[in-house]
Amino acid sequence: MNSPPDTRLICTVDVVLLTLRDGQLQVLLHKRDREPFSGALALPGGYVHADEDQGCEDAAQRVLQQKAGLQSPYLEQLASFSGPARDPRGWSVSVAYFALVPVPETSQPGQHWLPVDRLPQLPFDHGRIVATAVERVRNKSQYSSLPVHLCPEPFTLPQLHAIYEALLGEAINPVSFRRKMDELAILEAVPGAKRAEGAHRPAQLYRLKDEFRQKLQLVGRGLNA
Repeated sequence: MNSPPDTRLICTVDVVLLTLRDGQLQVLLHKRDREPFSGALALPGGYVHADEDQGCEDAAQRVLQQKAGLQSPYLEQLASFSGPARDPRGWSVSVAYFALVPVPETSQPGQHWLPVDRLPQLPFDHGRIVATAVERVRNKSQYSSLPVHLCPEPFTLPQLHAIYEALLGEAINPVSFRRKMDELAILEAVPGAKRAEGAHRPAQLYRLKDEFRQKLQLVGRGLNA
C-alpha cells in the first residue's frame, strides 16, 4: 500500500522594503542567522503565525517591525511565489509585499541597503521577488501617487518632482508635474512653512493629507501628458 504524500506546507511572507538614497532605488536586505543559506543576504521575511496573524498583511507588518524596526506608510501585496524548488526545506509558498519608506535615519545590525540594479545572488527566489517589486513600483509611479511615500515630510514640490524623475529614469515637465499633483489632490501646504532652495526664493513646504497615507491615488494620464 502506498504511503500518503507529505502534505506539509511552508507558508511565509517576504517584504521588499524600498527607499530612495542618493538618487538610487535601494532595497533592504539582512544577513540570515540560520539555515538554510545562513550568512547570506536576503529579504526580511518569516513564517505566518496562524495563532496570532489575522492575515498575511498582519504577518508582513510584524516582519517589518521585528526584522527592520520600521513601520511603512505604504504596504501593498505584490504576488505569491510558490513551488517545490524555491526552498530546500520543502514545498513552500511566500506571499510577498512591497513597502516604501523615506531614507531611515538609523539601521539595525546586519542590515544592508543596496541598489536594486546591483544586487548579489540572493537565496530562495528573492532576486525574482525584488525584480517583480521594482517593476511594479516603476509602473505605478507613471500614473499614481506612490512615490510620495519615499519623500520625507515636509517637502517641496521640486523635491517630490526629483523623486518621480529618479524612479522613472526620465525628465518630467515641471508644469505637467504640478498639474498632476493638483489632480491627485493628496497634498496640503504646511501653513507658513517655506524652505530656501539655492538662489531661488523660498519654496512652499507640503505634506501628505492624512486620509491618503495608506491610499493610492491615480491620475488618468501619464505624468508627462
